[in-house]
Amino acid sequence: MTFLENNKATLRVILAVCMVVAGISHFVVPQPYIRIVPGFLPSPAFLVYASGVIEVLLALGLLVPSTRQLSAWGLVILFIAVYPANLNMAFNHIQISGIPDTWWFQAIRLPFQFVLIAWAYWYTRSETPQLS
Repeated sequence: MTFLENNKATLRVILAVCMVVAGISHFVVPQPYIRIVPGFLPSPAFLVYASGVIEVLLALGLLVPSTRQLSAWGLVILFIAVYPANLNMAFNHIQISGIPDTWWFQAIRLPFQFVLIAWAYWYTRSETPQLS
C-alpha cells in the first residue's frame, strides 16, 4: 500500500476539517468571497452564505460512513462550481487582504483546485471491497 492509501482516513479528516473552517469563514469574513463572485451571477452574498453552509454540511457528511460517497461527490461538484470565482479573482486582479496578487501565486492557486477535486473524488469510491 502507498503512503496515501495508508493514510486515507486521516487525509479525509483533514479535508473535512479544512472544509468546515472554510465554510465557517464564509460567515465570519464574507466580504472577500463576495468580491470574487463573478458579476454574471446573481445575489453574491446569498451565494457566499449558501456555499458556506454547503461546505460545512458536505465536510461533516464526509465523516459519516453512510453519507461519505455522496458528500465526496458533492465536494467534487462544489470545487468545480466555485472555480469561476477563482478565475475571476485571478484574471481581474481582485485584491484580497493577505493573498498575493501575483502571477506565481495564481499559477499555483488555480491548478490547486484540481488537487482538491481529485482529493474529494478519491472518497467517491467505496472503501470496502466489492464482491463479484
